[in-house]
Amino acid sequence: MDISSVIKLREPGLGQEWIGKERYVVRAGAVVAVPMLLGDELEIVDPEGLQPAHVLAFNGSGQSATAQLGVAPNTNGETIARMLDSDSPVAAKIRNKLKALSVSLPEAKVAEVLSGDTVAGSSTKFVSEGELVCLVCAPREPMIAYEYISSIDLPPTDLIAYITRANPGQVIANELPDPLADEQQSFRIDAATAQSYEVKAGEYIQVLDIDGRECSDFQCFDQAQLDKGLMRYLSATTTRALTGSAYPGPGLYSKFYDVDFQPLLEIVQDTCGRHDSFGLACTSKYYDDAGYPGHTNCSDNFNQALEAYPIAPRKGWQAMNLFFNTFFDDAFTFIFDDPWSRPGDYVLMRAIKDLVCVSSACPCDIDPANGWVPTDIQIRTYSEKNLFKRAIAFRKTTDAEPEMTKETGFHRKSSELTRNFVEYNGYWLANNYTDYGCTAEYWACREGVIMTDLSPLRKYEVVGPDAEVLMQTCVTRDIRKLSIGQVVYTAICYESGGMIDDGTVFKLGKNNFRWIGGNDASGLWIRQQARKRNMRAWVKDATSQLHNLQIQGRKSLDVLKKVIWTRPDQAAIEELKWFRFSIARMCDESGLPILVSRTGYTGEQGYEIFCHPRDAEAIWDAVWEAGQEYKIAPLGLEALDMLRIEAGLIFAGAEFDDQTDPFEAGIGFTVPLKSKQDDFIGREVLVGRKQNPQQKLVGLDVKGEEIGGNGDGVFIGREQVGSITSGVISPILRKNIALCKMKVLYAESGTEIEIGKLDGHQKRIPATVVPFPHFDPKKQRVQGNY
Repeated sequence: MDISSVIKLREPGLGQEWIGKERYVVRAGAVVAVPMLLGDELEIVDPEGLQPAHVLAFNGSGQSATAQLGVAPNTNGETIARMLDSDSPVAAKIRNKLKALSVSLPEAKVAEVLSGDTVAGSSTKFVSEGELVCLVCAPREPMIAYEYISSIDLPPTDLIAYITRANPGQVIANELPDPLADEQQSFRIDAATAQSYEVKAGEYIQVLDIDGRECSDFQCFDQAQLDKGLMRYLSATTTRALTGSAYPGPGLYSKFYDVDFQPLLEIVQDTCGRHDSFGLACTSKYYDDAGYPGHTNCSDNFNQALEAYPIAPRKGWQAMNLFFNTFFDDAFTFIFDDPWSRPGDYVLMRAIKDLVCVSSACPCDIDPANGWVPTDIQIRTYSEKNLFKRAIAFRKTTDAEPEMTKETGFHRKSSELTRNFVEYNGYWLANNYTDYGCTAEYWACREGVIMTDLSPLRKYEVVGPDAEVLMQTCVTRDIRKLSIGQVVYTAICYESGGMIDDGTVFKLGKNNFRWIGGNDASGLWIRQQARKRNMRAWVKDATSQLHNLQIQGRKSLDVLKKVIWTRPDQAAIEELKWFRFSIARMCDESGLPILVSRTGYTGEQGYEIFCHPRDAEAIWDAVWEAGQEYKIAPLGLEALDMLRIEAGLIFAGAEFDDQTDPFEAGIGFTVPLKSKQDDFIGREVLVGRKQNPQQKLVGLDVKGEEIGGNGDGVFIGREQVGSITSGVISPILRKNIALCKMKVLYAESGTEIEIGKLDGHQKRIPATVVPFPHFDPKKQRVQGNY
């Protein structure tokens, strides 16, 4: 058998698999404009279901021509006009185009398609009967946080528009993505060449990989130092030493330095996230030694591009090698592979000084450095008057469109208290707070009350006649036992029994559930199962519509009693039991709508407030003011990690992954194999894995003050018997503790083991297996029993 007919090679950064087909993501609440010629086909796909689309076409004279798509218009363009009333550059560009053509959107004839109870993956197709400009809109109305009257109350979600060209050879659109703002400079660097250019302090440089999988070496020189006859340029070694990382990225440690420790520029946005600062820009010696004498190389190209400046040529230039995918293997060998960059990926940098810059489009075609085929690079520069937010690209799946790091609804408030933010699940979250610090934040939670933003937790609305059956099939807990207003903690597993995620299920109505987990994989899995089983259930991503603030600690109830109002048919905040929720409002019956649950991730009594992002700042202010009497403190991720380790609360990538089942992850109580009569995904395998466990999550008491790090080996003699998942110096227990995946044979309390550092054998730290969790094992504090 020809294996190529069975297994298809997956390669990164290749764009479309076929010539003449284009893909556009229509974000919820946004509009995409696409030019179409006679015979071109437009297909609109609804990946999540229940998301209508509005389609408008007009001709070169600005006349409404939606009927030329073969669809009867059934509404006007007021919705599209409202969606275009935003500050985004794309919306402004479309508005200007429509204005130039004298298009009156409110009077335009528009077709609403994909309306009704469309299932996930529904699509509709149109063929252009002329030369048109087509607008596709995904209408958006704010989600109601806690009740469903009809499908319009569900979260708006993205659409995908595919264009299949009738004549693929005809170019009707610029292949480059739209610029981020008005350009000052824009030029293409042809494959296997380099070009120099100048930027002023404060200006932005965008290095854009046009076709994907193309390295672009970058170097810059301090113009003021060049004028003095000195060469001060980007030093990769100095930068790594000062930032403590392989290369800078958007966030707190974003700057590049020269050998005098002077910052030259900083990374603002990065849609690729994989680069290199260890290797030189490619050199003639590399190709000579590989048997390709005379091969074009980036270092020589740099020398040629810099001839007009007082810069001495070099055999090999240090550089920041953008999109070059390098890493060190287990033997510490420096190796590389295909770049991660896809067509249109870019890095945006801001100059801190006046700079002379040089960029290349790498010529390497003898290895995977450029995916074997060198292509072009685009350089754009922008004025210092622009304000680009720091962002990293986040993809739900490897083939998904990139989404730039967002700010939660609470971000403006938290950013008044700290600048120390880290990227988590596509959002910026506070790591710690300036006037507090992680230890003070920790004690505020253990002794008083804190508030922490955990909005990046993934929220998926699961609704429809088969919603309960779907959730019963996908999670390990018995969903049929849930009452409306109840929450349950559970796991989601693959058929193999390996965990996809852990999280909570809220029952909002007879056929209405909300899944809250740590990552998108679980929500996407639930949706996939609904389609696979032909269930009448929809799984809608509500993460952008529901942000949540956790209020935790023994004084949390005292704070919330002052600001939470509930209807008579809902449990008052004082009556709310553990793992229950109430529909509520802030302050009084006319206040902001919220859902409040008695849940959390700290091991303390606590609550979570879920709200629409537009209301987040007002809710933060109300809670913050109410908490002043109790010395409320903000809490960042550093302190949260300390709290959850003490309480034995597991975290993805540490205590579990898809190779770990719930029993091994220490949450076997979420798999009621005896009491849950219905089948669920992974049940059969989990029965066998429970009967024949290989490893177990245990606690360790560790000698000394050196913390056990994730992945550190645990040994008895020379045999590795486990590995550390998380470790912390516990302030309240006053000792060094760790969580550990341990072979069952050695998991009994009292077993003496050693944690291996360095190579696992040269340095050992004594430790003892102890009951798990370390702190409040009977869960008294979370139930309010102090």
